[in-house]
Amino acid sequence: MTVSPRASSSPASGFAGRVLAIDYGRRRIGLALSDPLGLTAQPLETLARTNRRGDLRRLREIVRQHEVRRIVVGHPLNLDGTSGEMSAEAKQFAARIEKQLRLPVELVDERLSSWEAEQMMAAERAVSGKRRGGDVDPLAAAVILRDYLERRHARTGPASSGILGAANTPARRKRKRSKS
Repeated sequence: MTVSPRASSSPASGFAGRVLAIDYGRRRIGLALSDPLGLTAQPLETLARTNRRGDLRRLREIVRQHEVRRIVVGHPLNLDGTSGEMSAEAKQFAARIEKQLRLPVELVDERLSSWEAEQMMAAERAVSGKRRGGDVDPLAAAVILRDYLERRHARTGPASSGILGAANTPARRKRKRSKS
């Protein structure tokens, strides 16, 4: 679902500038950032929630620092596609960001993004032998952003799988089957 119909365009990708993805939560906000061309998604950081004003102030600083031109907010739908309590909160948060930061903001289906991020972290731990991994929130935001960028490129030109891997990973195939 789109919170704002506004869009800037560039010949290469349909949009100009970096995209910031937000994995919204009541206690933490996971952030991921695209490259300037909108081809790759990288985990950025986790913001510990403080209050609305403080959260928006920190997001505004990140947007300025990284020259963000568009924001996508994960829309936490139930597996059957229905909205729940967190879905309504994320929608309100997205509207608040759009109003305060004056950037285009889109809600993006985030079903199974945290699960996929946890699977990626578990695989990394298995390979590296580390007992603990990093923070899952920015990685979940990167999964949301990767999926958004892939869909956007599928509509506007050649698709790019981005930094998080090919579009045909086992987790992506499982998600596609469950949606059918």
